[in-house]
Amino acid sequence: MFFFEEHYRLLGFKAIGGVDEVGRGPLAGPVVAACCILREGMDLPEGIDDSKKLSRKKRRVIYDQLRDMDGVDYALGLVEPEEIDKINILQASHLAMRKAVEAMKVDADFLLIDGLPVPGFKAPTRSIVKGDSRSISIAAASILAKEFRDDLMAEYALEYPQYGFEKHMGYGTKLHMQALDEFGPCPLHRRSFAPVRKAENEFK
Repeated sequence: MFFFEEHYRLLGFKAIGGVDEVGRGPLAGPVVAACCILREGMDLPEGIDDSKKLSRKKRRVIYDQLRDMDGVDYALGLVEPEEIDKINILQASHLAMRKAVEAMKVDADFLLIDGLPVPGFKAPTRSIVKGDSRSISIAAASILAKEFRDDLMAEYALEYPQYGFEKHMGYGTKLHMQALDEFGPCPLHRRSFAPVRKAENEFK
């Protein structure tokens, strides 16, 4: 998990940021990205890994630890459903990543990006397929983004309780699809996604 960070430190880079996003697949809510720089030699929480591999309880513990630790610099970037519908989910994911990097108080001099190449960064980058399970910085970013987004969806559930956002986080579960059929889409839904568009047309 430290290979990429150590490799680029040996090449002279000091502030290496891991970048990951969550929320491409849901039918509702924003896409959220995080950029995270971990100070060299710091004591990290045990069990940092791809957020999808961790239980909610374990992921939450690590999330709280990362937020409170000296030596962890991070920032988040969000793209809301309305903008997702305008520019498509791939471009929205890239935009969220750039927003997260731009929001950093500490400028990264090198970026490790989860997945395929993402354009538009000022710093040099390395794209890593399945980077959230191969790079400690990307894994930390995935946890920060995932927990932040889950908390946000739980807050939205208070405003739109009929959809059960706190249970499925906007993904197209059976419960969510039933709510869409019954109530139609709300402002958090992504109209450019086929199931939402279908539900909206049928609800009219």
